[in-house]
Parts: sequence; C-alpha cells; structure tokens
Amino acid sequence: MNQNFQTEAVTNYIVEWLKRYAQESGIKGFAIGISGGIDSAVTSTLCALTGLPLLCVEMPIHQPASQVSRAKEHLDFLMQNFDQVHIATSDLTSTFELFKQQLPTIENEALLNLTLANTRARLRMTTLYYYAGIHGYLVAGTGNKIEDFGVGFFTKYGDGGVDISPIADLLKSQVRLLGEYLNVPQSILQAKPTDGLFGDDRSDEDQLGANYDELEQAMLAVEQGKTLDDFEGREKEVFAIYTRLNRINQHKINPIPVCTIPNHLK
Repeated sequence: MNQNFQTEAVTNYIVEWLKRYAQESGIKGFAIGISGGIDSAVTSTLCALTGLPLLCVEMPIHQPASQVSRAKEHLDFLMQNFDQVHIATSDLTSTFELFKQQLPTIENEALLNLTLANTRARLRMTTLYYYAGIHGYLVAGTGNKIEDFGVGFFTKYGDGGVDISPIADLLKSQVRLLGEYLNVPQSILQAKPTDGLFGDDRSDEDQLGANYDELEQAMLAVEQGKTLDDFEGREKEVFAIYTRLNRINQHKINPIPVCTIPNHLK
C-alpha cells in the first residue's frame, strides 16, 4: 500500500502547506496537545519544521506513567532541535474529578466510562483552545485518515475539535513512515497506539477489535467496491468491524447536517 509513498516529499509538502496556511490566515503559530503517541509526535514535528512558534501542551488526566514518559521524551527532542518550541503543562486531573462531582452517574458502567473518556478529550480541547487564544495560535489536529474518515475513532468536539488537520489524509502506516523519517523517538514508534482516555493501558486495537494495518486493508477494500461476501476468516471479521464503525460514526465523519429551509418558506 505504501510502496510509492515519498516520505521526504510528503514531509516537505505538509510543512509548506502549514506555512502557506499560516501566512494566508495571519496567525502567529500553532498549539498542539502532546500525548506520547505517534500522531501528536509527527504532527508537532511537522509544525516545528515551519519555523513558526509552536506551543506543545501536556494535559494529563490520570495518565499512565508510560504515556507521560514518552511525551516528555518527545518534548525533549523538540526542545533540543527547535528554538521556537515552547512547552506548557496543565494537569487536568483535579478539574476532571471536580467536574464529575457535578454530574449524575448511571448504572451502565461501560457507557458511563465511555462518556467520561469523551469528557476528558473535551476538557483537553477547551484547555488547548485557551492556550491558542491567548497566544493567537491555531490548534493543530493530530487525527489520521483511518481514524478521522475510516472508523471515526475520535471524540467529536474533543480531539476532533481543531483548526487544521495536517496528517488527516495519511494512513496510520504512512504516519509511522513519517515518524521514522523525522527521527521520532523509538519508544513512541514502537508503542501500541492508545487514546489514553481511560486511565489504563488499553490500546486502540483493544477498543476497535482490529489493528490499524488490518483496518487500512478493509478501508482500501471498500474503496475498491468489495463487500463482505468477498472475504472469509479474519479478513471477513475485520471488514465487518470496519464497515460497522464507518456506518455508526458517520455523524463524526461527515459535516454537521444543516436543515436547509426552502426559500418559499422564509
């Protein structure tokens, strides 16, 4: 799938796109949330390569130590290589716990935990926009193509609430290739992808039921017009997972529906 992927050319293209967008919109720089994952590591490095000011914000909420250490390792890398990179930290754990006290609970523990996980992402989005606002920056999104437009694996108005999406046209495997080219720390390149929203070590694969390489193959199969009947075994299982997630997450993947009133009624 990535045989013709031109890593250096893609890197340069995104960096120039970011610089052009910044110039045309008159913004001063970028703000980005740093999680310790490959997507935020690659996106922040691409933003740093523009030479524009970049504010990297850590926003832990009961974050596992492994994620925190990976984030700090990447931030050290950025600080050593780019003079215009700055770091801010807002520990939102106590804010999250106080917020929870003001809300009702339900007996469905799985649904409650999922809702609270999305709440974490939305608290981070609000915090990131505060930092961007006081500095006159744009919020850079870290979503990739399979997450944003394939299975909808992001929080609406959480990590999906951004101003620009530099890597949203790249598959996860392509993001990894960029990470290798950009010398992202090996600890991040080798770590299992996780959204870090549950305060434990569950991976994206644990939640989705398939890994990103499998889901990319299913995404490509859909683009080729294949159906469930074209597969068997594990491939059939993954294809079913992909198509189900794509279907139920259309409300995230597509723009907000607008009820357009006919002219003769207004």
